[in-house]
Amino acid sequence: MEDFFDIDTIIEISRHYRALGPLLGFLLPFVEAFLPFLPLFVFVIANATAYGFFFGFLLSWAGTVAGSYMVFLLIRRFGETRPFRFLTKSAKVRKLIHWVERNSFGPLFVLLCLPFTPSSLVNLVAGLSNMKRKVYLVTLMAGKFVMIGTASFIGYDLKALFTQPVRTAIVVVVIIILWYAGKHLEARLNRKVEADFREISEQQAAASAQQNAEKKDKPRGDK
Repeated sequence: MEDFFDIDTIIEISRHYRALGPLLGFLLPFVEAFLPFLPLFVFVIANATAYGFFFGFLLSWAGTVAGSYMVFLLIRRFGETRPFRFLTKSAKVRKLIHWVERNSFGPLFVLLCLPFTPSSLVNLVAGLSNMKRKVYLVTLMAGKFVMIGTASFIGYDLKALFTQPVRTAIVVVVIIILWYAGKHLEARLNRKVEADFREISEQQAAASAQQNAEKKDKPRGDK
C-alpha cells in the first residue's frame, strides 16, 4: 500500500493514463457534469500530469464545459415536463432561480470560478431560469477557465508537490483560501437569495392585493 503513494509509482500511473489517449481526458470531465459525485478535481490533475499543463488544461476545460452545457440544455428542454417537475418543488431551488434571473452573469461567473462550488446545482438552476443560452455558455466558459486553470496549475508538475515543500505549502494555502472564499460567498449569496426572494414575494402579494381591491371596487362603480 505504501508503494502506491511513492512518487515514481504515481508518475508511472500517469504514463499509463496518457497511453489511453486524450479522448479519456475529455470524457471524464464531461461525464462528471452528469454524475457530480465523481471527483472533477482529480480528473483535472490527472490530465495536467499526463498531458502537460496546456493540453491537459484544454482537455479538462473542453470536457467540463461541454458536459455542463449539455446538462443545462437538457434541463432547459425537459425541466418543465411532468417527470422533472419535482426539481422546482424545492424552495431553495425556486429561490435560486429567481436570484439567477435577477443577477445573471457576474455572481454565476464567480461561483463557477471556485473549485468547491456544486456546479451541477448551478447548471440545474440556470437551465430552469430564463437566462439566455448564449449568456450562460459565455459565463460557463469564463468561470470554468479560471477554475480548471487553477487546478491544472496545481497538478501539472505532480513531482514538485512531493519534492518542493515551498510549492506544496503554497498549493495548500491556495486550496484553503479558495475553500474559505467559497464558503463565505455561499453564505453571503444565501442571505442575498433570501432577501431577494422575500422582496419578490412581497411585491407579488402587493400586486395581488391591488388586483383584488380593483375587482371589488369595479362592481360598485357600475351601479
